[in-house]
Amino acid sequence: MLDAIPTSTTAAAEPDRVVSAGKPVLLVLHQVRSNPGHIGQWFVRNGHALDIRRHFAGDPLPETLENHCGAVIFGGPQSANDNLDYIQQETDWVGVALKERKPFLGVCLGAQMLARHLGAGVDCCRNGCVEVGYHRVQQVDQGRVLGTLPDHVYQWHREGFKMPHGADLLATSEGAFPNQAFRYGPAAIAVQFHPEIMHTQINRWTGSNPTRLLMRGARSRAEHLTDHLTHGPRVHAWLDQFLSRWVSGRLGA
Repeated sequence: MLDAIPTSTTAAAEPDRVVSAGKPVLLVLHQVRSNPGHIGQWFVRNGHALDIRRHFAGDPLPETLENHCGAVIFGGPQSANDNLDYIQQETDWVGVALKERKPFLGVCLGAQMLARHLGAGVDCCRNGCVEVGYHRVQQVDQGRVLGTLPDHVYQWHREGFKMPHGADLLATSEGAFPNQAFRYGPAAIAVQFHPEIMHTQINRWTGSNPTRLLMRGARSRAEHLTDHLTHGPRVHAWLDQFLSRWVSGRLGA
């Protein structure tokens, strides 16, 4: 269980609390009960402390990533278009990672923040569709950047991002949200889907959001759970390989 993983919530401010073979990773979450799932587990297994920040609840964002190996901004119930101070501050803060050319990963809301920071729009599907549950995606980078991405990934969103100018599309979908992943610069990756998802999270999300499962494009709760048994291990195996290359700066050209 991820809840048992030791974390540091103030690694940048209190470096003596970080006992790790590598620099800590900055993880930005958007709910009190949220956790970084399989992404957090990978970093702990590979010798990195988790510097978890809940900026919406008042945790500061670091002025530099010099003391971190990289940063991940996760999803949440908020919209990147929300007129909230912390949403705008996080969107602006993405520029720190880009300026310092540090590994940055935006997941769902985090991906949409990266897109908005780069001047691209974030919108709901015009037909009122969502992507909720495991959906098919198609890789378009021939594995150069992402590696071999599985053809089904877990989705939980009703908004999607436009492609920013200068970004490279990495994965797409034939559904309501064609832009599924992109790369910007040497080390910034955005994914619309949730590769970090674990069975306990799916069980909690689907159990506490029954109305979302009634929307057009949503899978049933039973499909979420059974599909995870089929697709989850493949996604996690891919994620392990991807994170290893991402954090070490070995993404392909």
